[in-house]
Amino acid sequence: MTDSYSDTGGEEDPAPKSLQSRRRRASFRRGDIVPRCRVSSLFSLWPPSSSSQEPAVSMACARPLITVYSEKGESSGKNVTMPAVFKAPIRPDIVNFVHTNLRKNNRQPYAVSELAGHQTSAESWGTGRAVARIPRVRGGGTHRSGQGAFGNMCRGGRMFAPTKTWRRWHRRVNVTQKRYAVCSALAASALPALVMSKGHRIEEIPEVPLVVEDKIEGYKKTKEAVLLLKKLKAWNDIKKVYASQRMRAGKGKMRNRRRIQRKGPCVIYNEDNGIVKAFRNIPGITLLNVSKLNLLRLAPGGHVGRFCIWTESAFRKLDALYGTWRKPASLKANYNLPMHKMTNTDLSRILKSPEIQKALRAPIKKVKRRELKKNPMKNLRIMMRLNPYAKTAKRNAILRQSENIKKKQERKEKRAAASTAAAPAAAKAS
Repeated sequence: MTDSYSDTGGEEDPAPKSLQSRRRRASFRRGDIVPRCRVSSLFSLWPPSSSSQEPAVSMACARPLITVYSEKGESSGKNVTMPAVFKAPIRPDIVNFVHTNLRKNNRQPYAVSELAGHQTSAESWGTGRAVARIPRVRGGGTHRSGQGAFGNMCRGGRMFAPTKTWRRWHRRVNVTQKRYAVCSALAASALPALVMSKGHRIEEIPEVPLVVEDKIEGYKKTKEAVLLLKKLKAWNDIKKVYASQRMRAGKGKMRNRRRIQRKGPCVIYNEDNGIVKAFRNIPGITLLNVSKLNLLRLAPGGHVGRFCIWTESAFRKLDALYGTWRKPASLKANYNLPMHKMTNTDLSRILKSPEIQKALRAPIKKVKRRELKKNPMKNLRIMMRLNPYAKTAKRNAILRQSENIKKKQERKEKRAAASTAAAPAAAKAS
């Protein structure tokens, strides 16, 4: 069978065809389609070759195998089955909660001096002197005498609620919650979209998750580690770190935190045979032992999607550390992987399935429209519907009003004519 995951021209899978078909069937046995698509190495399928007829996602779902790469960046011919922890549910809310609480455990207690603001002799002057009743410094001959003391509103006084070293600095987090968060962070590290959204430059790497032979655990020189990263096409992520080195904006410059830079790859190993010394001087690199995975390193800032480079033995150890859904973890007491809330998250496909459609009742298409209430005193059409005589009455009122106006005008004209005729007679009489 040709390895469609690697970009080295295809390697032969050492497993027999019967075992390969069983693996394919096992990948669909639980019906967990979406998580298996999610953790597949989609980068090896891009750009799609002209010869491939199937869509990339179906190929990724059908084959949960990861290629092991050599130190030269080429396929070694070995494949590793995808550990079940990479199919765990991704819960950013749990990761953020656990990260926030675990980060508090590194805080250094601080407090102001217990004597601060109280190292003076002061007493209130009492009432009747037209000044506030705050305690005032004794004595004379200096500006300080008579000034307010002790209060948080006074110059030289103590702060409100002085800080104490016995504050509750640390937080306890449930072990199961911490393990759930680590499982979510590991599952997200196998999803190329989330890793890229975190800012990692993984466009050219052959596969996600990236697994390398155990030979790199014996590296002792930094130049060997640099050459490996360049062969794996992961050096772009280190160049991003170099380009991001800058001065911090803020008061952290005064607190031994002057320079900041972005995060690079996280190298996860099984045994330290020199690998820590080889990688530790490369900026942005984080080294973790697979038995001591740290959420603060796997999800910096509480955000999932760290780019991880695995050694083969560390990758194979994950099933023993976290177990599968068929058996509990052998290296942790009574621990089982968290289950998905939904086996299949394709809701549109579920709702449109014939089984669901058969159980649903037919939709009610009758639409009941409420009448808009209108004021009949302002709307003649509504008034006529209530009182058909309203139109006639209104018309008669208009006619009556016009007749009255006409009569009033006639009377006015008669009075004006009479007054005009009477004016010359009155003039002659005078």
